[in-house]
Amino acid sequence: MQRRWLSGLWLWVGMLLLAGCSSPHYLQVDPKVTANIPQAGGGQQVTVNAVDGRESEVLGTRSGAAMSTATITVYAHDVVPKLQTQAEQAVRQMGLTPTTESAEGRPSLTLTLTRLGYERGDAQPLLGNARLEAVLQAQAVNGGNTYTGTYTSRREQSYAIRPDREDNTRMVNELLSDALNRTFRDPELGRLLAR
Repeated sequence: MQRRWLSGLWLWVGMLLLAGCSSPHYLQVDPKVTANIPQAGGGQQVTVNAVDGRESEVLGTRSGAAMSTATITVYAHDVVPKLQTQAEQAVRQMGLTPTTESAEGRPSLTLTLTRLGYERGDAQPLLGNARLEAVLQAQAVNGGNTYTGTYTSRREQSYAIRPDREDNTRMVNELLSDALNRTFRDPELGRLLAR
């Protein structure tokens, strides 16, 4: 009986160690705009561009240690097209017609991912804590007028076993989706673009 208990204990310890392995996570995110977006326009064309303004594609490390090899990465070539698609969809919901081609005098909207971070937070004993942050900047330009808004989404997640790739992907998706919703719920964007 005691041998069975000990083997079960070693199995559990082994699983914990595996969960804490220092393998990097490359996340493929797919954020969505789910908010009700204020209607503003009557079909006018708007040039829409999504760009990556981050200093690094690495969000942070799973352990929170700066030199850790357990990095968490979201590549620009993966996330930017998805942000572009969501921005175009949001502009359609505003009652405007998105295009990627620029033209003289045409209103434009530039959506920039300025920060995507994953850090270790303060945790209680036996619990880990991840602190995530996403920052989007939207700049609407129409004629001689410019409106710039910055939209931040933050999340803290406690855990007993370090999150795996699937958990981290879900958390970053929810974070980016919330940042997108905050961005496109701002009625000033649509008002300026529809002038």
